[in-house]
Amino acid sequence: MRSVKIIWTYLAIACIALLAALNYEVFVFPNQFAPAGLNGICTMVQYITGIRVGYLSLVLNVPLALMCYYKVSKPMALRSMVYVVVFSLGLLLLDKLDLSAFAYSTDSGTSKILGPLVAGVIQGFVYAILVRASAYTGGTDFVSAMLHKYQPNKSFFSMNFAINSFIAVSSYFVYGFQMEPVILCILYCFMSSTVGERLMKSGREAICFEIVTDYPKEISDEIISRLNHTTTLIPARGMYSGRETNLLICVVNKSQAAIVADIVRGFPKTFAVMDSVGQVMGNFKNMATNGKEVVEILDAGDGKTL
Repeated sequence: MRSVKIIWTYLAIACIALLAALNYEVFVFPNQFAPAGLNGICTMVQYITGIRVGYLSLVLNVPLALMCYYKVSKPMALRSMVYVVVFSLGLLLLDKLDLSAFAYSTDSGTSKILGPLVAGVIQGFVYAILVRASAYTGGTDFVSAMLHKYQPNKSFFSMNFAINSFIAVSSYFVYGFQMEPVILCILYCFMSSTVGERLMKSGREAICFEIVTDYPKEISDEIISRLNHTTTLIPARGMYSGRETNLLICVVNKSQAAIVADIVRGFPKTFAVMDSVGQVMGNFKNMATNGKEVVEILDAGDGKTL
């Protein structure tokens, strides 16, 4: 069963790579800005010399992938190379097609920023899917992965954005000593980093309920039976009245928060405080509203991407 899941994961990586290649052809290249990172450098080289990004990306990513293969994660490096190869081949194939009817570019007003913004959103989606499949886009992603290994408390996307912003400055000298390509590159990086990190966190967020009640067993039984999550009981005392009471702590998926709130409302002299949890680690399963475990579509590999 896992082998089928792995095959599906590689197919998903290939499809995402083709989407990224189309994103470049429709939104990046027509607007004449570098999308930063290694592919940004390749884009500037293509602008100056005419050597296609597809060739450059493939050649430059091989040594970086080998470094990640030995220093970070073998599965991650292999899956990332699948992305890089398909992305490069996709660019070379799309270069031969006439996509002028779909390409977005304009020389008038602020609408010029729409291309980089949309490109950043799409690339952020690409990032999120790849990381869930234990893969990266190559280039500075490989560099960030190696940095993240030695400084895991640093956000991968923040490091990636910092590296890309630094590289983006060089586009000022390539595109006719203008600030606009630099600004467009930074907008692209910001959107891709923000969207990618937000989508990644969405699968790990949860809601923590702190329930003060005289009916701990009844509430716990309902939560367990309806949501397949349990609770932790802590004896408590009301400091105003001095009365003994109970505190239930329960962490559920965001989609289940409304059900817990409905359960709490069904018991008198019961109230709850709820807080958003940015990430849950350890023995916590992703459950649907019906209490059944959500099966991940993509294989997570060795889980060393983030």
